[in-house]
Amino acid sequence: MTTLLKIVRSRFAFAVVAAVFGGIVGLVLAAIVQAVFTLEPVAAFIKFLLEFLLIPASVLDTLYPTIITIIAVLIIVSHVVIGLGSGLGLFQNIKLGRFLYFASETSLVWGLAGQAIAFVLGNSFINLFRVLGGSGWDWMNEGAVVFGAIMSIIGSLLGAGVLTDWLLWIGGHKTPLRHGTPEGKPEWFRYLTVDVNHKVIGIQYGITSLFVLFVGGIFAIIFRLELSQPGMQLLNFDQYNTLFSAHGIVMIASILLGVGAMSNYLVPLMIGASDMAFPRLNAFSYWIGVPSIVLILAGMAIGGWDTGWVGYAPLSLRAPLGVQLFLLGFYMNGFSSIASAINIIVSTFTMRAKGMTLFRMPIFVWAAVAAALIQFTATQTVGVALSMTIAERTLGLTFFDPVNGGDPILYQHLFWFYSHPVVYVFVLPGLGVISELLPVFSRKPLFGYRWIALSSLGIALVGFLVWAHHMFVAGMSDTLRIVFMISTMFVAIPTGVKFFSWVATIWEGKLSFETPMLFVLGAISVFLIGGVSGPILGTIPTDMHLHDSYWVVGHFHATMFGGFIFPFCAALYYWYPKITGHMYKESLGKLHFWLMVPGFWVMSFGQMSIGILGMNRRYADYEPSLGIGNTQILITLAALVIGWSLLIMVYNFIASARTEPVADTNPWRSRSPEWQTPTPIPEFNYDVPFEVVGDPYDYGLASSQYVNMNTVPATGD
Repeated sequence: MTTLLKIVRSRFAFAVVAAVFGGIVGLVLAAIVQAVFTLEPVAAFIKFLLEFLLIPASVLDTLYPTIITIIAVLIIVSHVVIGLGSGLGLFQNIKLGRFLYFASETSLVWGLAGQAIAFVLGNSFINLFRVLGGSGWDWMNEGAVVFGAIMSIIGSLLGAGVLTDWLLWIGGHKTPLRHGTPEGKPEWFRYLTVDVNHKVIGIQYGITSLFVLFVGGIFAIIFRLELSQPGMQLLNFDQYNTLFSAHGIVMIASILLGVGAMSNYLVPLMIGASDMAFPRLNAFSYWIGVPSIVLILAGMAIGGWDTGWVGYAPLSLRAPLGVQLFLLGFYMNGFSSIASAINIIVSTFTMRAKGMTLFRMPIFVWAAVAAALIQFTATQTVGVALSMTIAERTLGLTFFDPVNGGDPILYQHLFWFYSHPVVYVFVLPGLGVISELLPVFSRKPLFGYRWIALSSLGIALVGFLVWAHHMFVAGMSDTLRIVFMISTMFVAIPTGVKFFSWVATIWEGKLSFETPMLFVLGAISVFLIGGVSGPILGTIPTDMHLHDSYWVVGHFHATMFGGFIFPFCAALYYWYPKITGHMYKESLGKLHFWLMVPGFWVMSFGQMSIGILGMNRRYADYEPSLGIGNTQILITLAALVIGWSLLIMVYNFIASARTEPVADTNPWRSRSPEWQTPTPIPEFNYDVPFEVVGDPYDYGLASSQYVNMNTVPATGD
């Protein structure tokens, strides 16, 4: 095993993997170029420009596809050459070349290359049997694609090195945990490779979340431009269906990654642990999510899918081939969630600092545990639904197709039993951030700490009892409709506890309005609209009218933005000084906020208004007689403003890490233990274990102390 690893990790192997990775990047870029340049408005504009070079239109019509193909081939070949040269170290004297040289050794590059190679091998394996059986070789055969995709996940894990320690342990070798940046590598190297430190894994989750958020946002902007006026301008129906479907699942994956970022980075720090209970499993939970995202995006290249993010059967049974990669990617994302949830639950209940009883934990930890309990207990049901759909398409089994005796409503029950509680997986950590930050910027104790803590568990529990309110128009009995309508209203009770607590915490506080506080207040206002618009859909008569309308889209976006996106931005700004050691630029942070808030209000209210007027969601076109054209333009412009505001945040973080002054150890005067440590935080978090001696949110109380760090504590206000 050791000899094999040495061969695999040789410089020649690095060069091969780097070349494969370069080819993958080239293929993606070439596909994007071809997709963009074949759009009718783009092609017409380019041909118009070329006509100024006196090229006849008839010649252009003939040569244009050939020119695009040549450009695509050049892109692929150039990236393969760059990858090969970087892997061999030919460009080390160039700054970019040195970066590429080290990048060729990262788990990210090896994992993606391993995924591509394993897919080809798995696909070829099935095709060999097809040839032996008398059928022709077909790369797009459904069975070959599914088997290749399954093998690609294993190939990604092997290539990234996530399984190396476990394989060595099986072979009888010692596998001690390795900490810190590998010898001879730059500091950034560990963030692109397998690392067991929870802070590194949290940052990996966070960066991936922002990247996936950007990709999903691009999808949204494209189909929003299409919807800005009646008629089909940029896309055909199939492209539109794939884009809105991919937008939904990619954004959900982004939010799950963001939840993983906050939970992995903060929970061990807040409970006084040196790391997660299972560091290798923690790394595994992140790195198995990477190939799942790749599969989902790759599904767009082989036909896409037209099922929305829900993948309803029997539509998914007749969807294009890309739906198989969507289903597999969705499945593996759930697997990642379960592994991460196990770590959070076990770490919280077994690794708390001395004196930290359950009701002395930071409130964010309560929220993270409640979300983890949902992930651990509910994700299996959607996994069953997805695997049954894959089996029905691939093996010809019958579960959901009514033509062959299946029941499509069964899929909906399995899907929503997970997919409604998972909404609370998205929002509970965000609500925890709100409760965590409000006392800091109000300089007051958190009102009703125990009630807020228990309300997170209450939301998690009630979330399991309301799934079928998504199915009021699916043919349920009247009795079940009434039962689920009543149970849905119970969610308002624990959620209302949080709102009353937040208002009471702010009341007569010494408020300061730095960027994190602005985003917290924005989150409360936006989530309130999401909450107020929700019972309308949980009530049978109004849901019958508004179901599948844009009202649902506006409500869901308000819930997600208020429950996660705004709190996530608040968390990024709040903990940025502790993570990087630098303070962000406050003026850019506030510019981000004042662009994003009105942009969101216009977008969300616009979506709800056109829903009332009869605009159905998931429709690629609409009748001009609806009279919603101007509102559609406003929604599109608002979405663009939101996108620009998020780009300002990313620029602020990147630029501030290089130019802004070093931040104070505790710029917010927080009582939470992670702010009592040096910056940057030590590898194992705390050189000396701390002891909890008081309550976490007694801001403004003289002589109060939360943790004893064996140093002079920060007391009072």
